[in-house]
Amino acid sequence: MTETTDWLQIHRGTAPLIVAFPHVGRDLVPVSPPFRSNWLARRDTDWWVDKLYAFATDLGATTIHTRISRSVIDLNRDPSGQSLYPGQTTTELCPTSTFDGDPLYDGPGPDAAEIARRRELYFTPYHQALTAELERLRAAHPRVVLYDAHSIRSIVPRLFDGELPHLNIGSNGGSSCAPELLQAVEKVADASVWSHITDGRFRGGWTTRHYGRPGSGIHAIQMELAMRTYLEEPPVLGEADWPVPYDPAHAVEITETLTEVLKACLAFAAQKDPA
Repeated sequence: MTETTDWLQIHRGTAPLIVAFPHVGRDLVPVSPPFRSNWLARRDTDWWVDKLYAFATDLGATTIHTRISRSVIDLNRDPSGQSLYPGQTTTELCPTSTFDGDPLYDGPGPDAAEIARRRELYFTPYHQALTAELERLRAAHPRVVLYDAHSIRSIVPRLFDGELPHLNIGSNGGSSCAPELLQAVEKVADASVWSHITDGRFRGGWTTRHYGRPGSGIHAIQMELAMRTYLEEPPVLGEADWPVPYDPAHAVEITETLTEVLKACLAFAAQKDPA
């Protein structure tokens, strides 16, 4: 069953797995002040990640994603505005710059009232929907896995040094999921051709940290993919060449790995707790 509004789509499965896509949206709804460049406002989208994980519904997973751009409001940030990575460069709940530091507004950006408006229109409904899906599946299963799906360009000097590993697994230091789930995902990564790290630069955003409650049967994990795993990243980004089109043929190998990752999540969820 699929439920679609003008900005939010939920496909309801019955397996104990939710795959969430908070950053695939490209819609730039009217905001105040307006963005200085629509292309800049869309540049840091998690391009094509929903296409990359299209197989998830065949596994029985529930999927939820938004059409709203992360530049309007970032659905994976703390709604209070508190930084998830104190002391490190990051973007805000309502970002005022791109990952590269380009300003999104001609002036200082949205004021408190505008941020509150966007939060009420988009952030709160998205997380209400995610909460409802977790509760629905948790009522039917002793364990549910919430898998937050992301991607980012492989080289973003403002955010991290050098080239990012291919697979960046986040568990908030092991607190958002059981060690058995983390080990199962790491085992798939170990057997793949991809470099990987756990709780490195990306330890999991607000979604992982807020919902991951292993003691209550909800296990949250984040996967941040370096985009070179599934597309050709140009050396310099320009409006004429970014984003590159999605090419399923280029994504075959990473799709195989991600399929095994989600199967590992399902296998973990199907395990029975010791009596």
